[in-house]
Amino acid sequence: MTKKDVTKLSYEITGFAIKVHKELGPGLLESVYEQCLKYELERSGYDVKQQLSVKIDYYELKLESNLRIDLLVNDCVVVELKAIENLLPIHEAQLLTYMKLLQRPQGLLINFNTTNITKSMKPLVNEFFSKLED
Repeated sequence: MTKKDVTKLSYEITGFAIKVHKELGPGLLESVYEQCLKYELERSGYDVKQQLSVKIDYYELKLESNLRIDLLVNDCVVVELKAIENLLPIHEAQLLTYMKLLQRPQGLLINFNTTNITKSMKPLVNEFFSKLED
């Protein structure tokens, strides 16, 4: 994948999140938005893994953790969903850590408890993104 491909994919995921939000509105459980977004993505032909376990390699130690990412789209973009009053720096840190552990170039932090998804959403990239071709 190129930087352009990853950016396009993130843009498309955002569009589906907006569609789900417009249909359902704010105030529901995160799991409801997660199921609906997964449905929309899969219906449009994307490969979506849900509640994927994050393994941790710490030197020679291989840990099976209870860490789970909400969605991984096309084995490329990590999507972390929230349905909370305000996103906090810890939520961004969590997503960046998941991206690092999975070695994925982009993440989207999407809060459905808002009146405007695009204003509250946080797209994040890391060193794996910078290594991609333009």
